[in-house]
This record gives sequence, C-alpha cells and structure tokens, in this order.
Amino acid sequence: MPPNPSLVLRPLRWGDFDDLTNIYYRLYDERSEGYPIGLTLFETRPSHADEVRWFQGLFAASVDGGAIVIVAEVEGRVVGSCTIRAGAHGGASEQSHVGELGILVDRDHRGKGVGSALLERALSDARSKFELVYLSVFSVNEGARRLYERFGFAECGHLPKMVKRAGRYFDEERMVLDLASVPATSKANR
Repeated sequence: MPPNPSLVLRPLRWGDFDDLTNIYYRLYDERSEGYPIGLTLFETRPSHADEVRWFQGLFAASVDGGAIVIVAEVEGRVVGSCTIRAGAHGGASEQSHVGELGILVDRDHRGKGVGSALLERALSDARSKFELVYLSVFSVNEGARRLYERFGFAECGHLPKMVKRAGRYFDEERMVLDLASVPATSKANR
C-alpha cells in the first residue's frame, strides 16, 4: 500500500517531544493488551522526567551530528521516527563509522508505508555519516525482517532468549547493512 499522500518526512524538532512520547507510551498499552509489539520495553513505563532526559539526549545528538533522526508527520502530527545513532561508544571512537538503527511507528499508521518511507530517508541521510548500520529485531517479527531485507540488511547474528515478556522468551536477530554495498540511488524493492 502506498504511503499517505499527506506524509511529510523531516528532521526532528524540539516540539516533537509530546507526539513521540505518546507513541512510545502507547507501546506499553499494546503490551498490556497482548499486542505483539516487536520492540524491547522497560518493565514499567518510564516517567515523564525520564522521557524528557531521553529526548534531550536524542535532540542534542541530532544537532551535534551524533544521530540522524527523521520523523514522519501526517496532518501536523508525528506518527513515527527513525533514528540512526553512533554506536555504543558515541562521540569520536573507532566505531564512529557504525550507526545503530531504531524505528518507531504509531500503531494506527503501521502497514501503510510509513516505516518504509522513514527507513529510505534515514538510510539516504546516513550515507554522509556512517559506513555500516545495524539493528536488532525480534525473530518472530517477520514483517519488519522482510522490510529490512528489502533495504539490503542481512542477518549477522542470532541472540536466543534476548527478551522475556510475560513469561515468554523472544529471540532477536542482529542485522547489518554496509552502505557502500547499496548504490546511493537504490530504492527498496517494493
């Protein structure tokens, strides 16, 4: 299904805090309802102050070049984001050429091309900063895995029992994309 024609992709803004926090908080409701979300969450929902600290760090990283953060907006409301952030060490290190990808799409907008659009834009922007991009995805999240594969990501590791949710274990796959291996003008094979 093609993305919503009113979909706008743009860099993160300071005013995006409320929309992004609300999307994230709704994941905790989805988990309580037994909805099969594919993101790792804290045991309890973080406080508003925790989210403020998280957002301040993300925004600072987007301004200082340590992260690429693209948001998807529909009718003036942020409905998703894709972040590619310098690896575990952050700052200038021997891993500065590696970015970790995270993607978040509001439940009401999943399956509508928002994730594909975010990923395409973020990877395009990442070429100026990173050589490799990696991510973690639940093994059972076949839709997300297919999306990443369409963009050229390949599995590079398997972590059994990485997440324990409501007494059930979930394995994770690690996937990697060498940005030099995909032509700059390449689009996902839709």
